[in-house]
Amino acid sequence: MGLSKQPVAVFPGSFDPFHLGHADIISRATQIFPRLIVGILENPSKQPVFTPNERLEMVRSLYAGDPAVEVRLFSGLLVNFLQQMQATVIIRGMRAVSDFEYEFQMALMNRRLSPSAETVFLTPKEEYSYLSSRMVREVAALGGDVTGLVPEPIRSLLEERMRS
Repeated sequence: MGLSKQPVAVFPGSFDPFHLGHADIISRATQIFPRLIVGILENPSKQPVFTPNERLEMVRSLYAGDPAVEVRLFSGLLVNFLQQMQATVIIRGMRAVSDFEYEFQMALMNRRLSPSAETVFLTPKEEYSYLSSRMVREVAALGGDVTGLVPEPIRSLLEERMRS
C-alpha cells in the first residue's frame, strides 16, 4: 500500500522566545515529514516579550533557506488552523514525564474536535530537555546569559528587549 499524499505537520506554540529545544524538534520533525508548518500562536491573554509579528519574523529568518519549513501566525483552535493548512499531524515536544499528562489531554481533545488529527510527540536532545521559553525569559529578565539556549540572532534581540 503506497502513500498517495505526504502528510503535512504543524508544530504549534507561542515561541516566546524561540529556543534551541524548539529548533531541535523542528529538525527532528523535518526528518519525518516533508513539510512542516511552524504555527505561532497569537494569544492576547498572555503578556509576551515579543509581539506575534516579531516572533514570526524571527523564526522565518532562521528558516528562510529551508523549503520544508513554513512559518505562520494563527489564533483560535489549533484544529481549525490544521484544517486551513490542510495538515493532519500535530507535532509536540515532550521534555519530561511532567509534560505527558497535559500533552496527552490536549492530543485527545484535538482528536475529539478533529478525528483526522494525529499528534506525534518528539523528544529533544537531552541537553534541551529542561529548556522552556518561560525559563529562558526568566534568565534573560534577571540579566543571565542565554547563550547556548536560543539561536544567536534571537539572543541579541532578547537581551536588548530585556534591557529596555
